[in-house]
Amino acid sequence: MQNAPFEIVPMNPVIGAEIHGLDLSKPLGERTVAGIKQALLDHQVIFFRGQELDPDSHMRLAGIFGELEPPHPIFPKIESHPQIAVLENDENRPPETNIWHTDVTWRDKPPLGSVLYGAEIPASGGDTMWASMTALYEALSPSMQKMLEGLRAVHSIAVFANSGNYETSQDAEKMMEVLKLYPPQSHPVIRTHPETGKKALFVNATFTTHIEGLPLDESAAILRFLAEKVKTPEFQVRFKWEKGSVAIWDNRATQHYAVADYYPQYRRMHRITINGDVPY
Repeated sequence: MQNAPFEIVPMNPVIGAEIHGLDLSKPLGERTVAGIKQALLDHQVIFFRGQELDPDSHMRLAGIFGELEPPHPIFPKIESHPQIAVLENDENRPPETNIWHTDVTWRDKPPLGSVLYGAEIPASGGDTMWASMTALYEALSPSMQKMLEGLRAVHSIAVFANSGNYETSQDAEKMMEVLKLYPPQSHPVIRTHPETGKKALFVNATFTTHIEGLPLDESAAILRFLAEKVKTPEFQVRFKWEKGSVAIWDNRATQHYAVADYYPQYRRMHRITINGDVPY
């Protein structure tokens, strides 16, 4: 078990840190696990470089944070390890995640977080950006914070029906089954982090359809305003991938955006998500 000291290097004061000195392919000791978990709470997204994760070690790493989510209903999987989603893009499968989003908010219990491994990285481009929804909330005026408190918004998986990259989304009957299995979910617009107690924005431009109880034009205007705020660079960190890089992020307090500037080059990422809880 690794319990060796490791170095945490913040990437800016708001969000993101690189961690050096660990081999994630090997089991981690209790002190190391506790340190990694605290670093995630402190920095919201943490990065490691030069790792070699096979499916078993990837699963073991993700498992330190909790129970793993079931296989994603849309993304392809590694056959022997179906909880590992394969995000694969090339000339025939253009990138589609170049929009700000929080993962899987269309579930009743959205994920705690995700562990993403860079299996094949293009020669140039393909960075990912993360934004702190805690910092965004804290930057809102007290009046706006008060207005948003208590509001709830609906999140839906239906956006995948417009994808041309996945077998399920291209099959109308399969997609209808997915929509029945995962009906729209209502979550608070502002959620409280279950571990830090901090408040964070919890709507996103990909999966949030509308704010409950408001006329559609008012709902759309508020969601547009908040989506624009997410684009503020001062809330963000940008990570340049290398083969063998790992990113772990807190899905309860962040959004991310996969930059699509590498097209038509090949990019393959392996992602595991960790079970979360009901937002409040």
